[in-house]
Amino acid sequence: MAPKRRRTDESSPAPATPPPPPLRKRQPLVVFAHGAGAPSSSDWMVHWKKMVQDALDAVEVVTFDYPYMSGGKRRAPPKAEKLVDHHLSIVKDAADKYQGHPLILMGKSMGSRVSCMVASSDEFDVSAVVCLGYPLKGMNGAVRDETLLQLKVPTMFVQGSKDGLCPLDRLESTRKKMTCKNELHVIDGGDHSFKIGKRYLESRGLNQHDVEMEAVKAISQFVQNSFTESSA
Repeated sequence: MAPKRRRTDESSPAPATPPPPPLRKRQPLVVFAHGAGAPSSSDWMVHWKKMVQDALDAVEVVTFDYPYMSGGKRRAPPKAEKLVDHHLSIVKDAADKYQGHPLILMGKSMGSRVSCMVASSDEFDVSAVVCLGYPLKGMNGAVRDETLLQLKVPTMFVQGSKDGLCPLDRLESTRKKMTCKNELHVIDGGDHSFKIGKRYLESRGLNQHDVEMEAVKAISQFVQNSFTESSA
């Protein structure tokens, strides 16, 4: 007698499909603009470039000098609006080189203001803007908030609590009027370049490095959230 053919049990579960491999964190491209008084080669810019590069695992942090700063001669900067075209050309070249990477614009003081102007351009898909010591007050003391109020891109401010160019109460009022998502990280006791006095640090059991690293961690989290939300 031929053996009976075993009937397939239709209720048996199908072999489990292996889970997809985890998605690799997308590496952002950062274009980092200097402030009015020091070039991209300054100790401050080199230091922050390295911290941001490491914290964001950036494919590159591009720094550059505005034309008035090049050539080894330090001259007074022109109005921020006159720096936009040069800044745009730097961003375009970087974005063409690293297509597919989320684009982050970051700047120190004046460079952050120009970055915000560039972020409003239709030429690029900017994931976020990071402003380090935004100069909200002009030389005459007036609040310069027009550029911020036009922004549509998620924007983060890192500000020293003792920064005379950006009183926190003025910034808070401006942030409430902004239509884009925005966040603020305050460096307690920091000046316009986030420098904290030694006595202030000692009285609170802190050190400059740890305070800066907390700021960079906050930037990294903001950036990751911004381009994750934009791709959802």
